Amino acid sequence: MKRVNARALVLSLFIVYLVAFIGSLFSSASVNSQWYNSVKPSITPPNWVFPVVWNILFLFIAVSLYLSWTAKTKTKKESKRNRIKIAVVFGINLLLNTLWSFLFFTLHSPVVSFYELVALEISIFAMMFITYRIRKAAALILIPYALWIVFAGILNYIIAFH
Repeated sequence: MKRVNARALVLSLFIVYLVAFIGSLFSSASVNSQWYNSVKPSITPPNWVFPVVWNILFLFIAVSLYLSWTAKTKTKKESKRNRIKIAVVFGINLLLNTLWSFLFFTLHSPVVSFYELVALEISIFAMMFITYRIRKAAALILIPYALWIVFAGILNYIIAFH
């Protein structure tokens, strides 16, 4: 069995949950706001579901980051190339993840946030594509994240265009 790289695991968890915290600064005060309550569709899950689901998803993202970052390669050059790709796709994804909360909850811009959510979904598929080539488990653990963003997209679409 492969030894756990504690430093890489803690760093992966720290980075992902730091982004989660920043995103929550934009959303936590707004989920009970008059504006959000006036626009949220009837199919929206209860408010308590979101932090539970997001904590699980952020854990999956961190594990994916860890698994792909620590994957064994044949050469140091290949490892460096992989890590650059991983840093770029995860960085873009985490930035887009936070940006959505700002656009939707702070700016109250459902149309712009919907299109940004499309970019977020594309970034998830890019993460899955990159990580699948490095370590399949790192890609597969992102499937629930991709599915949740599809559901979030449906909710966002209803708010923006109906």
